[in-house]
Amino acid sequence: MFHSIRLCIVACCLGAAVPLAWAQPPAPADDTRISLKAALEAAWQRSVQRQEAGAQQRGAEATRLAADAPWARPPALELGYRDGLRDAAGRREAEVGLSWPIWLPGQRPARQATAEAQTQLAQEQARVLRLRLAGELREQAWGLRLLQADLQQARAQQQALQDLADDVERRVRAGDLARADAMAARAELLAATGLHGEAAQRLAEGRARWQLLTGQTQEPDPAEPAAPDDAVLDATHPELALAGQRLAWSRSRLDLVQHSRREAPELSVGYRQEQGASGGAQDSVGVKLRLPLGTQDRNLPLEAVALGEFEVAEAGEQRLREQLGAALDNARLALRLAQTRLEAERERAALLQERAVLLRRAFAAGELALPELLRALGTASQAQAAWGRQEAALGLARARYQQALGWLP
Repeated sequence: MFHSIRLCIVACCLGAAVPLAWAQPPAPADDTRISLKAALEAAWQRSVQRQEAGAQQRGAEATRLAADAPWARPPALELGYRDGLRDAAGRREAEVGLSWPIWLPGQRPARQATAEAQTQLAQEQARVLRLRLAGELREQAWGLRLLQADLQQARAQQQALQDLADDVERRVRAGDLARADAMAARAELLAATGLHGEAAQRLAEGRARWQLLTGQTQEPDPAEPAAPDDAVLDATHPELALAGQRLAWSRSRLDLVQHSRREAPELSVGYRQEQGASGGAQDSVGVKLRLPLGTQDRNLPLEAVALGEFEVAEAGEQRLREQLGAALDNARLALRLAQTRLEAERERAALLQERAVLLRRAFAAGELALPELLRALGTASQAQAAWGRQEAALGLARARYQQALGWLP
């Protein structure tokens, strides 16, 4: 309450001569802004991450279809023909057969479980990609808010120095001030004009980056519902869910290797026709079963690789849980510090602005030299700029806290 009363008093005292640089601009119309949720959907539709997620899901679907097939490997058609060129009887043989690889006991369910785990893994990877894209959007949106605050402050400072330069010029013509004072005021105005142009350029570059990322020309509205200060990390976090699903996938692959200790047996059914020189033919049907042997030189490397993947996934999940927990604690601490610092910057800006008002009155009464007033105005302007930047920094800290929680806009 004290801060609000003080700022109102300062505003009344400043009038047109020293505009309030910390005053917030009116909120743009709703149709000129886009929410983070809508911006995320627009950015996702045009992102490389979406294409990557789609490719992973298509690969998982293909693996699932292969696991549902009635054969362990694609069947093979066998064709044969034999002609007895030097056989006095002139015998000829023709043979056609079909070789059908057979699932080992428990192998097909194990492969189906692996395919299902891969499908879930692809879905979790898509969620993680969306979350990372949301983090990039949050950074850019609040970065734009910071650039807008810088431009607003530069514009207010330029206007304040323009009013001061005009006032000094009038007093120089009236003989109250020396020509050197007008030069000094004009020099400060030119410097502020240059800073205003630089701030406008940085904002234009930030808007170009935003448009490149989202394809939208609307200004972002980065506001989101506040997250509780005591929110905790849970299994719904996309990164944790992905790590858990990767562990489940590697476990299913290990189980598949244990159910595939030998190559798939092959059942072959063939039809043979033998024909002699006299024209008589003899037909026969044959059945053959091929049983590959599962030797250690085949199984041990496969089991070692699958077991290694499982152990790496298990250790990676635990490590990721610790990293995400630490990141959440850091984000929560940064949010609290940003809130504290905002209060300090607000108080500092109010004090220096009120001091600038008093010195402005002293200068108008001829009790203060122009250089001292310019220094006071510069200090007040810097404090107000720091306040505006800290407001954006607080919003970014809130966004990073939600990002650490794994929340999408």
